[in-house]
Amino acid sequence: MDDIKIGEILLPGDEPTQEKQERTVRAKFWPTLKKAVRQVPLGRDVVAAFYCATDRDTPLRVRGVLLAALGYFVMPIDVVPDVLAFIGFTDDIAVLTTAIALINSNIKDRHYLAADRALADEDLAETTKS
Repeated sequence: MDDIKIGEILLPGDEPTQEKQERTVRAKFWPTLKKAVRQVPLGRDVVAAFYCATDRDTPLRVRGVLLAALGYFVMPIDVVPDVLAFIGFTDDIAVLTTAIALINSNIKDRHYLAADRALADEDLAETTKS
């Protein structure tokens, strides 16, 4: 996955595009995360990014970048199919890592606290048990 492709994926888009992306992310984020939680090393950061992206106090451009990255994470059509165990999530991880690095200062303590609560949730905890 090259930088140009990641750069294209992370374009924040206009407000209607972001609204559509947010609906998709809200609908598909948790089921996708539950499938990927053992394979995505940045689980806490990804969940905090979700809360940051859906926080109306987050600047619009930052929300757009995060929604684009999270949208890529939840989309069933992917550069590398996610069903290929760990390899399938490498492109998702690259996109998410880049997005989080770009906007890290906008992910607040409250987003990490919400992520910690979500990751402690029994349904998600059941998914991580082997």
